[in-house]
Amino acid sequence: MTQPPIRAVFWDFGGVILTSPFDAFARFEADNGLPNGLLRRINATNPDTNAWARLERGEVDRETFHTLFADEARALGYEVDGQMVLSLIEGDVRPEMVSALTTVAGRYKTACLTNNFRGAGTGGTRGAQIAEIMEIFDEVIESSRVGVRKPDPAFYVQACELLEVAPEETVFLDDLGINLKPARQMGMRTIKVVEPGDALDKLEGHLGHPVR
Repeated sequence: MTQPPIRAVFWDFGGVILTSPFDAFARFEADNGLPNGLLRRINATNPDTNAWARLERGEVDRETFHTLFADEARALGYEVDGQMVLSLIEGDVRPEMVSALTTVAGRYKTACLTNNFRGAGTGGTRGAQIAEIMEIFDEVIESSRVGVRKPDPAFYVQACELLEVAPEETVFLDDLGINLKPARQMGMRTIKVVEPGDALDKLEGHLGHPVR
């Protein structure tokens, strides 16, 4: 069956437009004598109800997160400062991805689909830079505002409804396979972002024209 033409491109933010926070997690673990992968292990334990999930759905504030996250780490036998963990998630801007986004936005509908928490990346020069990038998107769907987070299919349904497109008319870029799986099952064309250049090659393949 022939797929319908693409009308919209959905972009994750951290790990796609920004570098992945997992690199910062690994450095933090190494610097603090913690096992490699511990932070991801904590976040993967009870993934729908843990501190991280509740923060990204806007159900708890940052102070409550700090307490809950520390308790979850302690349950695994480690002492981890939740406040320090939150400071690790802001990656660096990938200029090539911002350039591609700008090009794509000139021809397609665009949306940012991001799991985030209230107050993330809003201060100073850094906040102004993030705000400028966000202005490129037609829509920004934030888990902390809509009360649902990836990979819940309801998150993707909201995005499609806001942009008035069918899943089959979209391409979705994310750095986590767990987020891409339900989108693909809905009919979206998906790209797992590991290296920006490879991801943009695949995006150009889907769109049928250069984006750089």
